[in-house]
Amino acid sequence: MHRCRPPRKALALSDQPGGAPLPTASILTPFRIATFRSLWTATLMSNLGGLVQAVGAGWLMATLTSSHGMVALVQSSNTLPVMVFSLIAGALADNFNRRRIMIFAQGFMALTSVALALCAWAGLLNPWLLLLFTFLIGCGTALFNPSWQASMGDIVPRAELPSAVSLNSMSFNMMRSLGPAVGGMIVAIAGAAAAFLCNALSYIPLIWALLRWKPAYPAAALPPESLGSALGAGLRYVLMSPALLRVMGRGAVFGFAATSVLALLPLVVRDSLGGTALTYGITLGAFGLGALGGAMMNGPLRARLRNEWVVRIAFLGFAVAVAVLSASTEIALSMAALLVAGACWVLALSLFNVTVQLATPRWVVGRALSFYQTATFGGMATGAWIWGLIADRSGVTVALALAAAMLVLGAILGLWLEVTDFSRLDLDPLDRFRAPLPRIDMVDRSGPIMVMIDYDIAAPDTDRFLALMRARRRIRLRDGARQWALLRDIEEPERWTESYHVPTWVDYLRHNQRRTKADAENADQLRALIRGPDKTPRVHRLIERQTIPETEDAVLRASTDLPDV
Repeated sequence: MHRCRPPRKALALSDQPGGAPLPTASILTPFRIATFRSLWTATLMSNLGGLVQAVGAGWLMATLTSSHGMVALVQSSNTLPVMVFSLIAGALADNFNRRRIMIFAQGFMALTSVALALCAWAGLLNPWLLLLFTFLIGCGTALFNPSWQASMGDIVPRAELPSAVSLNSMSFNMMRSLGPAVGGMIVAIAGAAAAFLCNALSYIPLIWALLRWKPAYPAAALPPESLGSALGAGLRYVLMSPALLRVMGRGAVFGFAATSVLALLPLVVRDSLGGTALTYGITLGAFGLGALGGAMMNGPLRARLRNEWVVRIAFLGFAVAVAVLSASTEIALSMAALLVAGACWVLALSLFNVTVQLATPRWVVGRALSFYQTATFGGMATGAWIWGLIADRSGVTVALALAAAMLVLGAILGLWLEVTDFSRLDLDPLDRFRAPLPRIDMVDRSGPIMVMIDYDIAAPDTDRFLALMRARRRIRLRDGARQWALLRDIEEPERWTESYHVPTWVDYLRHNQRRTKADAENADQLRALIRGPDKTPRVHRLIERQTIPETEDAVLRASTDLPDV
């Protein structure tokens, strides 16, 4: 059993909505860091293989079945695992070695791709088996993504994080402009099995780069949280962060509506454009080329416009592109629409991603990203299924027209769910807390713990004190406190007591370790209101102890539930 040790200062990422705007770094600045260059270059090959595999799977499904819904489910099978498993992956990313998680995820996807290629070569694939393999590859992606995205804060400074995220989007979309066309040629010449084999080989450079990377993770001051506790802490932080909730809500709407293009594009190419696998690859390449342009425009647009206006442009631009695609029968017009759609796709999703990372301290960034991915990819998985059903019943044109209308509504939602601008709030650990030395035997699991903090506040300062305590409540609950309450002494009305509970002693230490420098302003203002020369509140740390047998306690508890007679 672990004995409790004083917490050490951990690496952290700062920023959340509100305050002064974040300075815009050059998009190429992260390339000066060798680790970033190495991993970014390796992802190019991995992204190329993934896109070649996606073309092979999408076109193979279109040849295996005439069902529009089954074709759209290929997109769902890729995104559904991200919705289902991202929360667990985020908790793992915050509590365990991210590099090892990424290596395992890449190895799992490589082996799954080899098995998929062998089954395709042997002619064993049917629609449901193909969906199973794409689902398993999606599971690897779900495990990989939170650790990969959270690792950006381990590799580049905070000010360069937006550029690093944009460069990662650019890496994917550079290959999206090339990979689908390459995939279409491979499928047309050598068949889907060759496309799947290319994907399996593409994981090797990234696995090698991850093996060579030796990140200097800080030594753990406390034992890892259990999975349930970690998920609960992440959910609590997100629920107490309105800016994050707004981003996730808009991300879910955008993912639900925008995925209609990727889900139904094989059918558009086959039915409206009369194309082949190569045509499908070229049209996907147009989407990727537009996305590359969107990544390049991201920084300049953010420098000139508020984040909410960038998001609205992305929603409305994508809506126009989908409407044009729904009516087009010419490949040139369709490709022009896909260029616009790709640019808007990256403008929205990269901005959402950066906002989540800059609004979250390092201790919970993996979980915050996983909740964001669950919302966004959940919207994508659900949307792909819904648009496929609508296409089966009413046709592809109607499905795309309805998706365009949904995107317009998503832009209007900004009136209520505004994506706020970046700021300079410092989310590094405050590091003021010093663990007390208990005079009784305490271990990690000792508890429950009750904390009571006394404040002597002059009557004229009561309103100001209550306003500060409202903010204090949010901070406490966000960082793991339970049953928070503010009490006033009946006999000494200028004496106030803040109380809260935590399940165990180690949870109490974690709670204080999570305090950020941005929270210091609230604590300092509270101390300024305290009467007396030292301006220090009195803190009581109490541990619950049973004074009656558990069987008797159970009887007493049950008796309180009996009805009155």
